[in-house]
Formats: sequence, C-alpha cells, structure tokens
Amino acid sequence: MLKKVVWMAAVATMVAAPSVFAQEHRGEVGVNLGWTFSDGVDGQGVPALDGHIYDRVDPKDSFKWGLNGGVYVGPNAEVGFLFSQQLSTLELGGTTTRDVGDMTISNYHAYFGYNFFDPEVKVRPYLFGGLGATHFGSVDYTRFNNVQGTIGSETQFSTTWGAGVKMFAGPNFGIKIGAQWTPTYIKSDSAGWWCDPYWGCYVVGDAKYANQFDFTGGVTFRF
Repeated sequence: MLKKVVWMAAVATMVAAPSVFAQEHRGEVGVNLGWTFSDGVDGQGVPALDGHIYDRVDPKDSFKWGLNGGVYVGPNAEVGFLFSQQLSTLELGGTTTRDVGDMTISNYHAYFGYNFFDPEVKVRPYLFGGLGATHFGSVDYTRFNNVQGTIGSETQFSTTWGAGVKMFAGPNFGIKIGAQWTPTYIKSDSAGWWCDPYWGCYVVGDAKYANQFDFTGGVTFRF
C-alpha cells in the first residue's frame, strides 16, 4: 500500500511540474522605440563669421531606439543592461540657431528594476535606475568658409531613471510603454568663491548636464 501511495504521488508531481515550472521566468529581453526631447549646455557667447553670437550647443529632439535584457533576482526585482541610441543633429543656439551636422548619442547602462504586483498578473507597473555612460558620436560639418571639419566624439558618465507599465498578452510576451530621463555630466563652470571658517575659501563649480527625456513603447519577452 505504501509503495502504491508513493508511486501515485510521484506521478502527480511529474504531471503538475510542467504547469508549475511553466510559470517561472528567469528574465526578460525587450526592444524599445520612441521619441527623445534633448537639451545640451550653455556657455560664454562666441561671435561667429556669420555675424551671430552662439552660446548654446544642443542635440535636436529626435527618434530613439533601444534594447534591454535582464534577469530576475526575485519575484519583483530585476538587474540587467540597457542600450539605446538617439539619431540626432547637433545644433548651435544664440541670436539664431544653426544645424552643425548629424550626431548619434548612444547610452550604455547597467540597471536595477522593480516590477510591481505578482509575476503572473497581466499588468505590471515598473521602476528602474541605472549607472553607465553616454557616448556622443563625432560630427562632420562645413565651416562658414566651406572648409570641412570634424568634432571628435566624447564619452561621459551618466545615470538613467525610468518608469512605465508592462501589459502581458500571454505568459511570455507583452508590450510596454514608459518614460525615461538620462542626465549626462558635461562640464563644471566656476560659480564663484565659497568661504568657510573651518575649510577656508575655494572655488565652487556649477555642474552642467545634457538631458534626454524619452517617451517609448516596445515589446518584451520573458524567458
């Protein structure tokens, strides 16, 4: 009798296991498409040969695409990597605006995310934050005297922060919409002197950041 009970329990476990294991997921990968509102930095005005004074450099608002992949470290927590690229144009601003040339902005971030609610619900809000770098690609341009020039590429430290919602049509496939903010450190300008009775006097820096504000939609696959 005991052997029969053990055998029946083993069979029941093998039958139930696929349905239980089918609900367990190890992570997600996704593709994102959207639009980015960008701003750059300002500085001291520079007179140009066209008679205007330029004191800003900005990437133009433009299309953006991205990829993400992460693994679950619990029913709600997730760690992974984000890549995105904005296809933009570098623009000078001041007494007038002038397009300089095409420029790509690529972001590379490791992230920690949190997905709300039970893993098997169909709608899951999420939050994430990440650390990494933003790469501003080189820009080919034509000077006012028609001589060709190139602005070299540059990579700077950046963070990224986002939120949105995932809507799953099945256990492994869903769509998502979200918003993301990526501030990138560019430089620090002197903001004057600060004096303290203990530490003495020192120059205070005014940090300048370029910002990307994204609104995206995409698909996500759980595995």
